[in-house]
Amino acid sequence: MSQDTAAARTRNRHEVVATVLLAVAAVATAWASYQATRWNGEQARATSRTNALRIEAARAAGMARSQIEIDVATFIEWVDAQATGEAELQQFYVQRLRPEFKPAFDAWVATDPFTNPDAPPTPFAMEEYQPEARAEAERLDRESEASAEVVSRNIQRSANYVLCVVLFAVALFFAGMSTKLQRSGLRTITLVIGCLVFAGAALWMATFPVSFAVS
Repeated sequence: MSQDTAAARTRNRHEVVATVLLAVAAVATAWASYQATRWNGEQARATSRTNALRIEAARAAGMARSQIEIDVATFIEWVDAQATGEAELQQFYVQRLRPEFKPAFDAWVATDPFTNPDAPPTPFAMEEYQPEARAEAERLDRESEASAEVVSRNIQRSANYVLCVVLFAVALFFAGMSTKLQRSGLRTITLVIGCLVFAGAALWMATFPVSFAVS
């Protein structure tokens, strides 16, 4: 076999490998770009949910503050009536206590707070005082925090896919350059670098979660 023939065969092998690398890197680039776009959509959806939860949490917190203010105002009026010995007025306010406040009020009164120094200072310190709106606001706050973490994860996933696009573009560059070089050694080195970059990026991308649709 002549030297020219051996060189031609080597070049042909390089070109075959380069062509395969160009093809698979192009497909991988398209897939990574698609996934980056899908995770952007997932991130946008999670952001919308987070914002909605925060709005609901703020609304529930506002409702809780309003209800607590009503309970406090009613309790103060009852205390004033009790201090002046107006039994009918006391009963008037007791009958108008909010259902959520009544158990805590009754439990507090049962501790004989006016003579018992160990009694809680107000019904609001009782375990029985659990406004539903406040609990709902706390629940929504926790959900919004969890949703915000999902947003951060989706942003990172999209960024990872974008980085893979860049790495695949690097592999494409080396594959393309290898077909332009005349020296066999340089072609081999360039092609090997392209293959290594592609393989590393492909293996890394294989560990990423996949999004097919934003529901």
